[in-house]
Amino acid sequence: MPKSLATTSFVSPAFSPPIVKSLDQQGLKQLSPGQIVHVVISECATAEPNRLIAASVGVAIPRDRSTFGYLSEHHAYGQTAKTSADYAEDLAAEMLATVLGVEFDPQSSWDEKRELWKIADVIYKTKEVTQTAIGNKDGLWTTVVAASVLLA
Repeated sequence: MPKSLATTSFVSPAFSPPIVKSLDQQGLKQLSPGQIVHVVISECATAEPNRLIAASVGVAIPRDRSTFGYLSEHHAYGQTAKTSADYAEDLAAEMLATVLGVEFDPQSSWDEKRELWKIADVIYKTKEVTQTAIGNKDGLWTTVVAASVLLA
């Protein structure tokens, strides 16, 4: 883990059914140029040479598709892609589990919480999208963006 670690996280509101699907080539076909969409976006930027930056969006999808799911946005300095991705995904899952009434110890590990949620059978799937970069060696601005687009 890097010696210097600064983390910021913002939580976006719940998303309503139908459940979000990942924006892949199939999802891109559903978009039109100039279309206005609902999106959760995470951005991180640095002008510090060789600074590691990360942006992640986590998604938690409930088993009951008639209920709300959760999206979380996270951006950080000094975090690897895996660390940032795990944090965003875990945050979304924790928010969903909390509103669904699943009791858990917030200090427990991701694996322990995932096992509890499996037993409770309330979370169908969690996902994340993450982008990382290392700041330009000459101090030029470097920016990463991760986004989740909600499609009807």
